Amino acid sequence: MSKRTTYERSELGHTTTKRAKQVDENLPYDLLQEALGEQDEVKEVTKVAHWFHPKDLRIQDNKGLHHASELAQSSKKPLVCVYINCPADESWHGTSPARVDFMCEGLKIMQKELQELNIPLVFLECEDRKKIVPTVIEWFKKQNVSHVFSNFEYEIDELRRDIKLVKESGDDIQVSIYHDQTIVEPGTMMTGNGKPMKIFTPYHKKWLAIIKEEPELLDTVPPPTANPSSFKKELKDLFDTTPPKPASDKQFSSPDEKKRIRKLWPPGHAAASKRMDAFLKHIDTYASTRSNPALDSTSRMSPYFSAGMLSMRSTLQKVSDYNNSSADFSENKAKSGVYAWVREIVFRELYRQTTMCTPHTSMNLPQNLKFEFVQWEDDEEGWEKWYKGTTGEPFIDAGMRQLAAEAWMHNRLRMNVSSYLYCNLLLDYRRGERYFAETLIDWDLSNNTQGWEPSWTVFNPVSQAEKNDPSGDYIRKWVPELAHLEGKAIFAPYERLPKEEFEKLEYPQPHVNWKKTKQRCMERFKRDMHDAEP
Repeated sequence: MSKRTTYERSELGHTTTKRAKQVDENLPYDLLQEALGEQDEVKEVTKVAHWFHPKDLRIQDNKGLHHASELAQSSKKPLVCVYINCPADESWHGTSPARVDFMCEGLKIMQKELQELNIPLVFLECEDRKKIVPTVIEWFKKQNVSHVFSNFEYEIDELRRDIKLVKESGDDIQVSIYHDQTIVEPGTMMTGNGKPMKIFTPYHKKWLAIIKEEPELLDTVPPPTANPSSFKKELKDLFDTTPPKPASDKQFSSPDEKKRIRKLWPPGHAAASKRMDAFLKHIDTYASTRSNPALDSTSRMSPYFSAGMLSMRSTLQKVSDYNNSSADFSENKAKSGVYAWVREIVFRELYRQTTMCTPHTSMNLPQNLKFEFVQWEDDEEGWEKWYKGTTGEPFIDAGMRQLAAEAWMHNRLRMNVSSYLYCNLLLDYRRGERYFAETLIDWDLSNNTQGWEPSWTVFNPVSQAEKNDPSGDYIRKWVPELAHLEGKAIFAPYERLPKEEFEKLEYPQPHVNWKKTKQRCMERFKRDMHDAEP
């Protein structure tokens, strides 16, 4: 992909910690709920619309679409669907070429599926991201739409967009928005003190108990009911809008790359469902193999989840069916692979609650605002070696090369390469976060920001490789210049090979000394954060 490796200040820039606290204390989500509640009921239904967003790209088990369909059917009025393509918005958020292409191909599939139900999916183009709401409202009014449905997105820009939609739609359009991304509604998981839960272990425990007690949370809703054929004439001009194409800054670097990525990640609900079914056939070994990237035993479902091509309800319904038709995913009751995999899904749920309840995490600021006071280094050579996979640390380089080849990276490597960037290179974590956004096919703001959240944990890439890639096969695959090495030399060739042998490899020596840079990192964090007052 044509990746950028330098960023404008506006892309990595962020507000003050004082302003972040103000936003956190006056949640955009609460303001949206308030706006929704203040609407006057629009009793006369003229036309019903569902507005698709980049996180609900499916017609199957889609809450907002389902409720839109029910109203259209009960009022005997047409259902129409709309998607706004705003390349400037994707550029602003740093969406990768792989993900944009994935979404565009998925939208083609959806348009066809809806057309078979006599439901048009209309694509609107918008050049200015600040004009998304006026553009869609103008279209709703032109089409005489009285009721608009969509699903919640929990990031601050999207919440503010929806507030604007509700407030500017006028008295003749009623907006309804549904929770669709998670099993448990974000913001409802509270501590004993009535605060949103932030710590994973208690959240996980409570989440498992809720699902066990309320298995109906996994119930799915059907696809929309077809519009009667009598509406075809009225809607005929809406069926032929052209699906969006990736903009000039979201192009693959070559036809070969496009072919390779599309083969790895076929879009759409059917492909997602098929992949999940295939994963369930070997989920039993997941707990014992998931951290070994060479075994490639993870589900590889993350791109489908981030684009909403398969709902979490449908997914966990499949897991429940496999789990002896039980929604008890606890460690004592579920198979070890099921327990371990569902645990990862619960992380995803917590991340969305954090995004909604701590909105400054969507504003290029760390959840722990004290990290905002860390003085980062300016090591451009280290940055270049990191993204090119030439740091001299085989495990790190293997991960970055997998990312370049597949637009995806095994989770064990995500933890290692991020730690290396902001701990050992002491580079601003936001640069890595942005690079991931502009490269990953499964980029998702909640997962990405919280995966990159700075911490005091410094991963050792050598011991991590020895533990999780014990045979060195992952390194051999992605760092072929080391493929012939035997034994433990592959994990740290510079330290473990005679100088002459190492020089023959044409592989770089480590850019930094891990032990020394760990110490530097700890001292820097301690110094800069000790008296910090966000």
